[in-house]
Amino acid sequence: MTTPGRLALVGSGEYLPVMQDVEGWLLQDRPQRYVQLATAAAPEGERSLARWHELGAQAAERLGVEQVIIDVRTREDADDPLHVASVAGAGLIYLSGGNPSYLTRTLRGTAIWSAIVEQWRAGASLAGCSAGAMAMGGYVPDFRHPKKGGTDGLGVVPQLRVLPHFDKYSRMIPDFALKPLVTDDGIVVGIDEDTALVSEGPSEDGLWEFRSRGRQSAWTIEADRRHRVNAPLRLRVDA
Repeated sequence: MTTPGRLALVGSGEYLPVMQDVEGWLLQDRPQRYVQLATAAAPEGERSLARWHELGAQAAERLGVEQVIIDVRTREDADDPLHVASVAGAGLIYLSGGNPSYLTRTLRGTAIWSAIVEQWRAGASLAGCSAGAMAMGGYVPDFRHPKKGGTDGLGVVPQLRVLPHFDKYSRMIPDFALKPLVTDDGIVVGIDEDTALVSEGPSEDGLWEFRSRGRQSAWTIEADRRHRVNAPLRLRVDA
């Protein structure tokens, strides 16, 4: 039976030297094929997409691997057989930043998302940064307006509600304002910039152990307070 690949939920810093260590770890012992989707930035226009593609190229060059851009901007793109075929043979599949709600609406239930999940379950690593990390949870909160609700995520880690750039935004938003995000059946995590929650894979009991890796910290949010993630965070993953 094939073991799913590694997972990373990144607070910020995709494709930048500060997070190269994490990206190298995700690609370790895997095909040197770095598949990149900047779908979350599509609403920002051509210039923003070009910037993400160029940063991705620089990251691939530093790592000495092949960059594969999958230019999915719409749901129609996400069902394009040529895009779907490009996912095959990936060592790492990366969802970069932008608009998390747009990302989930564009990918959910499409052929490209099915292909991504298939490759991850076959051993490719899967990562999301900022909007990409939020989308991989079961629910995508509106970080700036917690009381307004959010949207369903892609559900890779269904228990999670991810708050990226947490060190930056938590300076402006007091802990008690995050209380509406806390539920009995979900776990809210804040991931600081230049930091990731990473997991090697399932333990014997089927749960995945996530650890903080990077320059700063990750946090769990409980009611009106936060706790630094020191011990592994054990979570159910939809693998």
